[in-house]
Amino acid sequence: MIKKFLFSSLIGLCSLTAVNAQTKTKETNKLADPDNLASQYFSQVMGVAVDATSNVKLYKFIYEWIGTPYRFGGNTQKGIDCSAFTKAIYDKVFNTTILRNSRDIFSMVDPLPKDELKEGDLVFFKIKSRSITHIGIYLGDNRFAHASSSRGVVISNLNEPYYSRYFYKGGRILDGVKEDLIQE
Repeated sequence: MIKKFLFSSLIGLCSLTAVNAQTKTKETNKLADPDNLASQYFSQVMGVAVDATSNVKLYKFIYEWIGTPYRFGGNTQKGIDCSAFTKAIYDKVFNTTILRNSRDIFSMVDPLPKDELKEGDLVFFKIKSRSITHIGIYLGDNRFAHASSSRGVVISNLNEPYYSRYFYKGGRILDGVKEDLIQE
């Protein structure tokens, strides 16, 4: 009789432990959501608020290119320029083909002021010129990714004196342009 009681108690205890373990596993899975963890990681590495890192594919792509040297006319990880980097992002992350040169890309966007930029928008600069000479991808929190001629692919802040001085406009690819590209 005592053996039956001990055996029943042991079975009951094992069942409770299994149910408790399943509940904890579900809670852990919520915390270990790969997209959430990736957003947190990229937020820390790139200095962007977690709530601004909604496009994990964008951040992963940029992360893989960080440190790539600048090369005018280049379009590989051996060397790339700003417009080729932007074109690659739009091709691989947004499945959108854009033109190759920053001035031509500007013709494809709806111009925006700095305070209306969203993750994935474009930022344009007129550096010591009357025409657009540089382009990057806005990430949020005034940060943008670009291929800098002096530092290669990096993340910079629009509020840095240099970029603040030469910032021209932001831009979002026009819906009509996207539709035209899809039809071609």
